[in-house]
Amino acid sequence: MHEQFSKVKYLLILFILVMLTTTYSQDVYRVGTTTANFLEIGFGTRGIAMGDAVVSNIDDVSSIYWNPAGLSFMKNNQALFSSRPWLVDINLGMAAVGINLESFGTIAFGITYANYGTMDVTTLDMQEGTGELFDAGDFAASFTYARKLADWFAFGASFKYIYSQIWKVSASAIAVDLGVMMNTEFFSPSGEREDGLQIGMSISNYGTRMQYDGMNLLNPIDINPNENGNYSRVEGAYKLREWELPLIFRVGITATPIVTQNTKLRIAVDALHPNNNSESVNVGAIYLWDIKTFGELFLCAGYKGIFMVNSEYGASFGGGITKNLFGNVKLLLEYAYQDIGALGYNNSFGIGIQF
Repeated sequence: MHEQFSKVKYLLILFILVMLTTTYSQDVYRVGTTTANFLEIGFGTRGIAMGDAVVSNIDDVSSIYWNPAGLSFMKNNQALFSSRPWLVDINLGMAAVGINLESFGTIAFGITYANYGTMDVTTLDMQEGTGELFDAGDFAASFTYARKLADWFAFGASFKYIYSQIWKVSASAIAVDLGVMMNTEFFSPSGEREDGLQIGMSISNYGTRMQYDGMNLLNPIDINPNENGNYSRVEGAYKLREWELPLIFRVGITATPIVTQNTKLRIAVDALHPNNNSESVNVGAIYLWDIKTFGELFLCAGYKGIFMVNSEYGASFGGGITKNLFGNVKLLLEYAYQDIGALGYNNSFGIGIQF
């Protein structure tokens, strides 16, 4: 037991050192310097409703986005689909399935995507449109593995392939997400570890840079316009610069101040350090009500972007039910609302099944 504790302790120290060296070596405030920024928008309705303050308390398949270590606390197999209509007809979504392999750990497969729709092709000469249409979209496919190394400590990692496309120009990258989660007995009203103080940390989108390339970058270039010849018919390609992914370091704590026979109230606080914006804090709460024979009801509220410079985020709320169907099969329905300031508000919907 002592040897296992020592291994976990050293792994935790190493993980914290890696996180600190990969995040705080970045500039503090660099807005607009990364690509594939759909990776910064929350996926998973319950987390959105809690103001994105879930790095230390997430325990469903949406952990693949927030903190891969949370996957190890998932009690059943689960499939989840989440849709989040975004601004100006942009559609965001996530589809994921997680499988609990008991002593081996938990694995999950997921896809997050952003569909920007179709738009008119315009040029300087034809600013009303050429009659052509183009589309654009991003997606990330991930494989996640998580396991409890002790009853109170879990580790998880996601490996992602990221692809971005604008008409006939595209780019790709590979990245990893790393996370840890710990359950302690501190401040537990019931004396049980699961109701004690929870601590979570994750680093997201640590990977290669993206460089766009494709047919739309080809143009006729005359390398010597002062000489007659065929240089003007030779196509040359513009070489674009490489762009970093949006690296995000999250650390959070969750307390459970109220525990009764059928209900729990959890309060969470997350601190974020991204590589392309200022630091910020998210806060959230979730009320869980276990209704015998029916299932579970949960209500959430939160606030995102506290202390962020020029933040447009604000309050959020939502809820959902987990309805018992037959045997171990359960139906999950979720909804979240989020205020995004001058840009209005945003709705998110989720549907899933546990089995």
